Amino acid sequence: MRFWWLNPDYAQGASGEMFADLESVFALSGEPIAADSLARVLRVEVAGKRYYVKRYSGTGKNPQRRWFGLRRWLGPPRVRNEWRNLQAFRVLGVPTATLVAFGLERRFGAFIRGALITEEIPQTTDLAQLARAGDPRLRDARWVRHVARQIADIARRLHRAHFAHNDFKWRNLLVDGGDEPTVYLIDCPSGNHYRGAILDYRIVKDLACLDKLARRHLSRSQRLRFYLDYVQHPRLTADDRKQIGRIVNFFAGRD
Repeated sequence: MRFWWLNPDYAQGASGEMFADLESVFALSGEPIAADSLARVLRVEVAGKRYYVKRYSGTGKNPQRRWFGLRRWLGPPRVRNEWRNLQAFRVLGVPTATLVAFGLERRFGAFIRGALITEEIPQTTDLAQLARAGDPRLRDARWVRHVARQIADIARRLHRAHFAHNDFKWRNLLVDGGDEPTVYLIDCPSGNHYRGAILDYRIVKDLACLDKLARRHLSRSQRLRFYLDYVQHPRLTADDRKQIGRIVNFFAGRD
């Protein structure tokens, strides 16, 4: 069984031909961007636009991790999670990459392969790259304030919808150019909806992932302002102080 969806806005011309079906997408060559045991990411250019093609295999490539084979049978494939999560971001009003195409192949009920294509967001850089480069914008209080306010809003929208990203790191937050950039959230194959204590734990993890780099590049007052924006409180409450303690200590002993 094969399923393939192509955004009607990209169904004509060169993009329609290159992204027509799963066979065509797995035959593509392009610039290698990232790879792990389950997926490979290529960047391809079509008619002056660039696209990211993420291709998933069913079993992974690491023989030491036997449980990878179980992924073919247990639970939804990561590629399906990823396209559904990007769709959910749109519904929640979270800026993200445009979905161009996605789909998967199963055989006798087992996941074989799948792919997800997004259009590149022009003139964007992820925050982790800015940090590595020592970008002067991270020392511009006004710029940081503008960006942090948007990230706080994104996190609040997700968490109020009982959704946790589970990899809410600077590398998955893109900013475009200009003095007042837009922030985009990307790359979410492991995000999910939760309830109760599990949701509380995942929320702390999301915020701790953000703070892991923030503590190295932002001041304490900037980090505090971010949290207050996130909870929409004018000042810290007793519960806020407890939550901040959980966040800043989340990775204690793990680094």
